[in-house]
Amino acid sequence: MKISKEFKIGVVVISAIGAFIWGLFFLKGTDLLSQKYVLYAVYPKIDGLIEANPLMIKGYKVGQVNKISLMKRGGEYQVLVKFLLTEDVKIPKNSIAKAVSSDLLGSKAVEIIYSEEKEFVASGDTLLAETEAGLKESVNKQLTPLQKKAEGLISSIDSVMTIVQFVLNDKTRDNLSKSFESIKKAIESLEQTAYKFDDLIATEKSKISSILTKLNSVADMLEKNTDKIESVINNLNTLSDSLAKADLKKTIDDADKTLIEFRKLLEQINSGQGSMGKLAKNDSLYNNLNRTSEDLDKLMKDLRVNPERYIHFSVFGRREKAKNKPKL
Repeated sequence: MKISKEFKIGVVVISAIGAFIWGLFFLKGTDLLSQKYVLYAVYPKIDGLIEANPLMIKGYKVGQVNKISLMKRGGEYQVLVKFLLTEDVKIPKNSIAKAVSSDLLGSKAVEIIYSEEKEFVASGDTLLAETEAGLKESVNKQLTPLQKKAEGLISSIDSVMTIVQFVLNDKTRDNLSKSFESIKKAIESLEQTAYKFDDLIATEKSKISSILTKLNSVADMLEKNTDKIESVINNLNTLSDSLAKADLKKTIDDADKTLIEFRKLLEQINSGQGSMGKLAKNDSLYNNLNRTSEDLDKLMKDLRVNPERYIHFSVFGRREKAKNKPKL
């Protein structure tokens, strides 16, 4: 059977018209060849959301925005968005359809955020709607604190400038000028002092060199006697350790007790108590000792002059007549 040329042309035209219609619906967000069901969400505003924007779950496209229309609810206009799902996914009830930015250029998309519900939505159900803060709102939110800080800083600068203008009056400027003049004179004085110091160093260079030589000699001597110095330091450490180990507190306490007892003894002597006190305070004993000493002296003189009075000794057994002896 031979197919006519006209039939072929008709098939091609019909196919082209069908492809055009399919492409037109596809561009509008409707895929005529896929299994689909629809969901809805009501937004207070959409901020650039348009038809054919993707509908995603965790970044994966499961559908697209099919239609956007304006509706009036409760006396206010809101935006009704119809979603066409092309993937077989189960979405829990009370899930959120959040309008988000998909790239840095501001392109929009809708992200499905799952809820904890166990039941799933059916075709024609309405999801909860939520919008992400736009770029303008984010920038305003970031700039508002900076604006407040800038305003506070400007106010502080104004206050500082007012104080500076009040402080830097004619009298203060005159005082500052005099202060700078004094600083200049002080610097000139320091320069003159530096010149004099240079002259002094140049004049006394030989003496300074001699002093440095002697210092070097002392340093060399200390270096040569390092062992002896270390020995002295070790001896001092040993002495300090011995003193630290010695019971100095007990020795001091004993000495303190001895001094206290000696002071009590002196107080008793001064008050005439005891033998020492009577000897120190009563002169009768002194007088008796003095008389006893005088009598003893007389006795010794009489013994020397008249020994026969005290010793009787004769070879012939007779007693000589007493001669006249000097009386004591």
